[in-house]
Amino acid sequence: MSEKPQGELVCNANDIKVKQALRILIGDYPVAVVRDSMGDIHAIGDTCSHADISLSEGEIEGCAIECWGHGSQFDLRSGQPLQLPAYDPVPVFAVALDGDDVYVDVSNVVNGAPVHNY
Repeated sequence: MSEKPQGELVCNANDIKVKQALRILIGDYPVAVVRDSMGDIHAIGDTCSHADISLSEGEIEGCAIECWGHGSQFDLRSGQPLQLPAYDPVPVFAVALDGDDVYVDVSNVVNGAPVHNY
């Protein structure tokens, strides 16, 4: 029997289509669980670092997500902004799959900005 992955069970991998994002809450913290253009699943902080806007409502192209408010783009792997007006990164969290179950560990920021107030 395999050991349960770290983090919270947030969804089934089949719930997220390619180039789609799903907004979930872990505790009170909003996370965007995103399937990029290649089909890989990522988890990032769901709030744009430029404005208080949900990134999960943005467009996904390649391995980036674009904030619908002002057009800032963020790399899903690093959280780094790829396009202004955002200067600051967003947090990127560890994702683990157990079969089709997707787990996100918000205590494990793997790239990007640290999580505050969690």
